[in-house]
Amino acid sequence: MATIPFDQLEDQPYSEDLYNVQTSLEPVSSLSEYGPALREQYDELGVISFANVLSPAEIESICDAFRSLVVRTDLPSDVQLQFENAAKGLVDDMPAEERLNYLRKFMIFAHCDERIQAIMNRPDLIAIISEMLGGEPEMFQDMALLKPAGIGREKPWHQDHAYFNLPEGTPVVGLWIALDEAVPENGCMHFLLGGHTAGPIAHFNRRDWQICDSEVLERNAAVAAPLPAGGALIFDGLTPHGTPSNRSDRRRWALQFHYVKKGTPRISTEERFAIFGEDRHNSSC
Repeated sequence: MATIPFDQLEDQPYSEDLYNVQTSLEPVSSLSEYGPALREQYDELGVISFANVLSPAEIESICDAFRSLVVRTDLPSDVQLQFENAAKGLVDDMPAEERLNYLRKFMIFAHCDERIQAIMNRPDLIAIISEMLGGEPEMFQDMALLKPAGIGREKPWHQDHAYFNLPEGTPVVGLWIALDEAVPENGCMHFLLGGHTAGPIAHFNRRDWQICDSEVLERNAAVAAPLPAGGALIFDGLTPHGTPSNRSDRRRWALQFHYVKKGTPRISTEERFAIFGEDRHNSSC
């Protein structure tokens, strides 16, 4: 790796009230419980939580895939790695396998390892996602979100759809799988329940491309979504969510995929900004 790619954004102070919630989204036991009641919950709240999706062997297989990828010197050019901004000066002369402890994000890597593809295409997951989308799904984004112990920065509140060049109204399903126990202290997911029903919300370039903090606090609907290792969240692309900084001594690794119905058209970045930008919403932050 000739040039080490660092996150361009620094971890900045934010109001603890953004994540200081008193309620949690309780996961159901397994994917086999999915049915009309959970579909109704998904439509109403915008998210479903499952406790037992990956086995310990599957978790270790994915973690081993990450370790294998980070030491490769022949990664395809489309694979993206990003280290935490706070790791500048720490990883420059570090052996590749040790750098993994400071990695913030992998992107576009699933095609490099059959073990990751197996999870991405698991029939029981695909069956649920197909039902939600109303047709055959297309996985269009794969990411590994690795919030390192002590330095993992906040990902401010946002709607995932605001990052995607997809037409307004396109159903998007996100799948977020915890590879470690995810709790508030190490940066578990937090959601604004039912926030997807508001449609696109104005985003601003502040600590990141994000929903205004005051908008989140005014909605007063935030819950934490802790998960055991191997648990998973399935959520609507418009459901607002965020993750606090990881100041604990435990990493928080997660695998994430996004799906749309096969054949979904794309739009330009300018058109996306017109949907989610502040100008359309005539708002300020």
